[in-house]
Amino acid sequence: MGMKFALSIVLGLALAVIVGVKLLGLQYVFGVIVPYSAFAIFLVGFIYRIIDWARSPVPFRIPTTAGQQYSSLPWIKPSKFDSPYNKLGVVVRMALEILVFRSLFRNTKMQLREGGKLTYHWEKWLWLAALVFHYSFLVILLRHLRFFADPVPGLIQWLEKADTFFEMGLPGILLSDFVLVAAATYLFIRRVIIPQVKYVSLPADYFVLFLILGIALTGMLMRYVWRVDIVSIKQLTMGLATFHPTVPSGLGVLFFVHLFLVSTLFAYFPFSKLMHMGGIFLSPTRNLPNNNRMVRHVNPWDYPVKVHKYEDYEEEFREKMVEAGLPVEKPLEGMEEEKAE
Repeated sequence: MGMKFALSIVLGLALAVIVGVKLLGLQYVFGVIVPYSAFAIFLVGFIYRIIDWARSPVPFRIPTTAGQQYSSLPWIKPSKFDSPYNKLGVVVRMALEILVFRSLFRNTKMQLREGGKLTYHWEKWLWLAALVFHYSFLVILLRHLRFFADPVPGLIQWLEKADTFFEMGLPGILLSDFVLVAAATYLFIRRVIIPQVKYVSLPADYFVLFLILGIALTGMLMRYVWRVDIVSIKQLTMGLATFHPTVPSGLGVLFFVHLFLVSTLFAYFPFSKLMHMGGIFLSPTRNLPNNNRMVRHVNPWDYPVKVHKYEDYEEEFREKMVEAGLPVEKPLEGMEEEKAE
């Protein structure tokens, strides 16, 4: 149900562009207003989420560890990166997490076999698919910068040449396009065929995958099947980048579908789980050193509060406590006299 709902939304977005461009002539809306609005939403939403997370108090040291802490017992070898005790260890740990997804690499899959035997397996295919998915996405994003710069920076030109080293005919095949589609397809199939993953999957999980697949497929169709006017596209993108937008003629409806799906992804980004791109840097389970045995940490937000001690509580409810038969530390005045008699 969630998968069909997400797919229908993405198809509906593409259909809305086709109707708007083909029948209503809304090229300026989908070529200028929508991209500007989407980028503004992305920028404001991203900054707001980061500031909101950065302002959240972290009163305690809560790093997740997978190794022994430094200086615990002399005969146990400490783990500098899985349980970092200083800033250098934290930096290395964060770099491994961000660049090679180390925690996902250590992920294991639990399986209950016949006879009640519980086994654990390495889940390396998920790690590999996630890694190539993110890096291919990054390469594609960087390659597209050539549409917003004139002249094109040498680094971008070199990146595009490296991406097309497996060149067969014209235009050259960009490996990152096919790798991205293959990785996204694997992540989608995994959500469908694994019952446990399918059970916890929400429409938002499918929506992002369908949206990225739609962006990749429309881009590949424009490059390999239905060629588009690159000069007109460059004129549009340069106009957007320099705040002198114009919509040249000759742009096909497929380009507007591609651009609208990209704009939707940008606008949806701050409200989705894609914000893990910025949130990973603010995760207190990753960016704090585990030095609880070496340093006494005092909660900086530990402001004085009014407390109600037990003495005050008993003083207030002593008579009722005695009537209920509850023990009290200080007896009632009348009870002391009775005991004395």
